[in-house]
Amino acid sequence: MYYIEGPSHDPMFNLAMEEYLYRSVEPGHPGYFLLWQNEPSIIVGRFQNTAQEVNRAFAEEHRIHIVRRISGGGAVYHDLGNLNYTFIVPNDEGNPFDFARHALPIVNALEKLGVKAEFNSRNDIAIDGKKFSGSAQHMDRKRLLHHGTLLFDSDLSILARVLNVDDEKFTSKGFKSVRSRVTNILPHLPVPLSMGGFIAALRNSLSGTEARSLSNEETKTILTLRNEKYSTWEWNWGESPEFSERKVRRFPWGKVEALLDVKKGLIGQVRFFGDFFGLESREALEKVFTGCPYREDDIRKRLADFPLEEYFRGVDREEFCEFLAG
Repeated sequence: MYYIEGPSHDPMFNLAMEEYLYRSVEPGHPGYFLLWQNEPSIIVGRFQNTAQEVNRAFAEEHRIHIVRRISGGGAVYHDLGNLNYTFIVPNDEGNPFDFARHALPIVNALEKLGVKAEFNSRNDIAIDGKKFSGSAQHMDRKRLLHHGTLLFDSDLSILARVLNVDDEKFTSKGFKSVRSRVTNILPHLPVPLSMGGFIAALRNSLSGTEARSLSNEETKTILTLRNEKYSTWEWNWGESPEFSERKVRRFPWGKVEALLDVKKGLIGQVRFFGDFFGLESREALEKVFTGCPYREDDIRKRLADFPLEEYFRGVDREEFCEFLAG
């Protein structure tokens, strides 16, 4: 099995790297074991509604990346105190979604470091009932990708806030994350380790690996995939399943409630209610948003030449756009 240590902290590059290596594995391939880190980011599951999983205002304020992965499961927070591991192997066992098999090397490695960890029925690895590792898988008939997080010394306060979304705002057909009590590995180590020491311990615990680096050609291909897929709004937000969202805000000029139906990242319908003053008929206003991508720049463009003041007396256009897109 080849061992690759991720050369970048860019989450879009790293997820593109995973997909590229996954696509390269054929029957008989020795497989890959990867260890990699991301700068602060939320990694959303393949079938999730990004808007429902992420506190977008908090993420934008703290410059936290939001990226969708190819595997299912729930949203997770990454920072440089978290280490990610990946196994990419031929799918020749005929036992789909065997999470325990790929979690066992991590449990064994931690045992050697003096940490008693357990794999549980939710496909997590925990210490004293507190989760420090969640995992997910993606596969086809030829190959299987299993990856997971390892909270080593992450900022758990950020994790709690950036994944904190008001569930009452959404009705979604997407898969919703289940929140668990979490912990870091570092406080449980009998002898403290740096992240570098932890990476070395994990790598050395897996026998039969051969270290290799990405070639220049591989890196170029991965960068192309990064730029054309993992850095795009269409993948990270537009791939969200159909959902409805309710937004409410009280402005100096009145209270507004907006009900939005969104499918494939496009607004299908929006309705406005509240105690504001304006034209009685809102049809022209609501039609402006039909087919509009659900992101702030596009909402601003749709409203750029629209007489918004006629519908919301006293409205501040910038504030209203931020409300509708936030």
